[in-house]
Amino acid sequence: MRFGERTVSDGAAQYRFTCGDAPGVLWRPAGAMRPGRPLVLLGHGGGQHKLAPGLVARARRFVADGFAAVALDAPGHGERPRTAADTRFAGEVGELLLAGRPVSAWVVRHSTGLAERAVPEWTAVLDALGEEGEGLGPVGYWGLSLSSGTGITLAAAEPRVTAAVFGLTGGPSLVEAAGRVTVPVEFLVQWDDTLVPRATALELFGAFASPVRTLHANPGGHEDVPEVQLAASEAALTRHLLP
Repeated sequence: MRFGERTVSDGAAQYRFTCGDAPGVLWRPAGAMRPGRPLVLLGHGGGQHKLAPGLVARARRFVADGFAAVALDAPGHGERPRTAADTRFAGEVGELLLAGRPVSAWVVRHSTGLAERAVPEWTAVLDALGEEGEGLGPVGYWGLSLSSGTGITLAAAEPRVTAAVFGLTGGPSLVEAAGRVTVPVEFLVQWDDTLVPRATALELFGAFASPVRTLHANPGGHEDVPEVQLAASEAALTRHLLP
């Protein structure tokens, strides 16, 4: 992990870094390092990046609660180059949306491919942070839509993830991984989502092996998650990681 620019604002220190080929950002409370600080991994949505305004605001709220937080540019996003497959996907989905045709199958297939590329990067970040002076406390994952596919795949394989918030996703390719997720999960569904059909989202929720899991459904489309629901999901993750 190679650290670059550091800035401090309102008691939160923000560090840019690269880990392998993945550009990322680490946030933590300014001041002395504290061993065992809880860490939350923050995923961003499709077409966004590690410094999207909503993600940065979420990271700062977690830091105010005593967490460290980290975000990575997903493959093909932010500062990262796009592959031919990334470019082709963007064109195909754009054409389908203009034609008013369903895009869920394309979105799920692409998200699954991104997860296969992103999960080893998140694992490398956890390894690197564990070697830093601060060490690692409980680890949680927060990510909706595109980043849910990555998060579910990561939580299925990575025992250091101990609680998660997922949502706005579904599809057969994630059902098997969900069956291996046993940590507490909060799952968000938008009832009128045209990108992720309700039935596929509910099927995915039912596949989780977690004995502690809750489903939170709200009216509206893919991008209409109420702010109060987002805040509640952050609070739920905090409760699981700071008992």
